[in-house]
Amino acid sequence: MEFVIGVVALLFVLSVTFGVIAAVRVVRAVGRGVERTGSQVRRTVEETTLRARSAQPGPVGELARKRLELRSSIDGTRRALEADATRDPSLREAIGLLDRLHDHARQLDVELRLLMEREPDKARTAERLPEVRERVARITESADSLRFAAQDRARQYDVEGLGALRRQIEIESGALRHWQGADSAPGLDSAPQPAEAPRLDKGRPRSAS
Repeated sequence: MEFVIGVVALLFVLSVTFGVIAAVRVVRAVGRGVERTGSQVRRTVEETTLRARSAQPGPVGELARKRLELRSSIDGTRRALEADATRDPSLREAIGLLDRLHDHARQLDVELRLLMEREPDKARTAERLPEVRERVARITESADSLRFAAQDRARQYDVEGLGALRRQIEIESGALRHWQGADSAPGLDSAPQPAEAPRLDKGRPRSAS
């Protein structure tokens, strides 16, 4: 009896433990989902504000345009790399390089945001623009280089795959038309005829008249 009670108690403790673990995992998953949703909402609002401010003339408008340019280049490259990484594992290294480049882009984006929102001296903001243009150009050129290389690699992969497939189809098509070779083979009607038997009187000496 005590053994049965012990087993029941052990099962109860295990069920409670597993239930707590499952609940914690669900809470964490929900928290991550809420965090991702919140980040996406904040990013959408921020980009909408940047697009509105990018239409303004002067340094503030140019800073907004540069921030949008940074984000567009990094995001576009990431989508291109991650789309083909499942079939081409060599692109994972490129994604790692993009992550490092993204860190530089985030740092620059923070600097640009501070210039836009917290720098009261417009003259200083205008002085920083040449440096900003150069840094943005270097980051976007690097991101674009990764994206273009991934696109060229994907196109070459498709060309080579299509060529191999066409060769296989040609071989299979030839195998499916095997009767054409049989039709061209010589049949019974075209068998060689036996040579004509030599005449017996051929070469017989003529009798004297």
